[in-house]
Amino acid sequence: MRPSDSPTPPQSRRDLKVIRTLLPYLWEYRGRVVFALGCLVLAKVANVSIPLMLKGIVDSLDATRNPVLMLPVAFLIGYGAMRLASSAFGELRDAIFAKVTQRAIRRVALQVFRHLHNLALKFHLERQTGGVSRDIERGTRGISFLLTFMLFNVLPTLVEIGLVALILFINYDAAFALITFGTISVYIAFTLIITEWRMKFRRTMNEMDSKANTRAIDSLLNYETVKYFSNEDYEAKRYDDNLAVWEQAAVRNQTSLSLLNFGQGAIIALGITWLMYLAADGVATGSLTMGDLVLINAYLLQLFIPMNFLGFVYREIKHSLADMEKMFSLLDQNADVQDKPGAQDLIVGDGALRFEHVQFSYNPKRQILFDMDFEVPAGHKVAVVGHSGSGKSTLARLLFRFYDINGGRILINGQDIREVTQKSLRAAIGIVPQDTVLFNDTIYYNIQYAQPEAARDDVIRAAKMAHIHDFIESLPEGYESMVGERGLKLSGGEKQRIAIARVILKNPRILIFDEATSALDSKSEQAILAELRNVATNHTTLVIAHRLSTIVDAEQILVMDQGRIIERGSHQQLLAQQGSYAHMWALQQEERKKGGGEAVSPVASE
Repeated sequence: MRPSDSPTPPQSRRDLKVIRTLLPYLWEYRGRVVFALGCLVLAKVANVSIPLMLKGIVDSLDATRNPVLMLPVAFLIGYGAMRLASSAFGELRDAIFAKVTQRAIRRVALQVFRHLHNLALKFHLERQTGGVSRDIERGTRGISFLLTFMLFNVLPTLVEIGLVALILFINYDAAFALITFGTISVYIAFTLIITEWRMKFRRTMNEMDSKANTRAIDSLLNYETVKYFSNEDYEAKRYDDNLAVWEQAAVRNQTSLSLLNFGQGAIIALGITWLMYLAADGVATGSLTMGDLVLINAYLLQLFIPMNFLGFVYREIKHSLADMEKMFSLLDQNADVQDKPGAQDLIVGDGALRFEHVQFSYNPKRQILFDMDFEVPAGHKVAVVGHSGSGKSTLARLLFRFYDINGGRILINGQDIREVTQKSLRAAIGIVPQDTVLFNDTIYYNIQYAQPEAARDDVIRAAKMAHIHDFIESLPEGYESMVGERGLKLSGGEKQRIAIARVILKNPRILIFDEATSALDSKSEQAILAELRNVATNHTTLVIAHRLSTIVDAEQILVMDQGRIIERGSHQQLLAQQGSYAHMWALQQEERKKGGGEAVSPVASE
């Protein structure tokens, strides 16, 4: 049986798994937990003592039992003291447990966040950001609900039920305790059955809420595309389709809630009426005092008012468990690329790079790279060219170890990159990607991101080397200018220059330029190319290019087609072969002439 075909565990088992996952975070503050539980018990002991004091007050003032009436000072003082103690211990419990709850929320959220960053690129390419963020938000909120309701409502109510039932059983006819237990049992059973039935509506609401949120975020991120095609109504319809399903589930959720509340109210009304009838009959026959009637009535109010709330609490706990289950399921996602046990840091050395008979496929049914075998000697520059889809950019992803190869080896300074830590590997490599995505923060933050501890002078120097300093200074807020979500406030060329400044600031031993000047105009391209040549001096450099004019100075050029190297050599050698490279060169020179630019001389770099 495939893993995807395995049966889903029952909900009760999944709920227990969620609780077990949460317990280690609580046990870090075990002292606070135990102390809070002690305060809880003391608060409830004080609370159940209040009706006993009330009974003493009423009986002391009952003229039929005590002809000489005296003010029951002791009972009055005891009544006030018990009320104060109940409140004090309850508030102390809340204060003590607050740090436990908030620390658990913080640590779980941090662990999920870290885990998401540790997952392979494959997961992030397939995920829906809006849905994942909403799952984390609801999951952390669910922890707060669960701990608050479990410790502050469910457990206190259960303790109080036990104490009251014990007092009724010892001091009165067993019927009082039996009716109390019976009513509570029927109430709890009814609540569990109806709530379990209602949970499917809540899960549908959650699912549709996440989908609608994902749709909205995806649409807003692609605002310009929506406008290009005048598809506002189409986007609204897609969004509304999910909201319609959510609405239907929400209506069913509310109507079933009304059924649940009515049933709970009916059960409580029957139980209270029956118990009060027995108590009133006891007073009438003389077997019970007026104080007993007041005591039983007070206990019933103390029990059944929280019991009515207990139905809501149970529903919220179930909802919280469902929300937490969704969040914790993210932790069950296994990282496809992991460090081997005992992996050592990469010793970069001179940074020599080698692909040794590398085979790779994203999908077993479709292989991307076939027997990739080449070397980038230390301090040298090797370029890779080819048509779109030939597998060029895959080389960069494999070098950063976003994926593990299926066969062969990738070596840096003679070390297989699968044998070293990913952190040290990525620290040794810098990349200027084809599509630069920036954080929704300042320009300064986005450049400094390469080295968060870098001094301001170093950030400005990197910006000058990337030829973007003057542009930044021309902005009203300079380096503190916000770039917008994904850098949408900047042009493609400006984003690419920030990416270049970032890699200059990082100053790694190995450089990758993946279409690093694709968003620049010809004049800017030449200025940046000159600077990139200076940056790449004495660095091991792999250039992935579409514009052949940008790599004529490479010591070796690899021509790829459908995942294979079909030609290799210097610019001049490849032109002399009159093969695929020469054909691409001729086409690009022709396009350059038609576009009004000057053709690049084959010996431009000499």
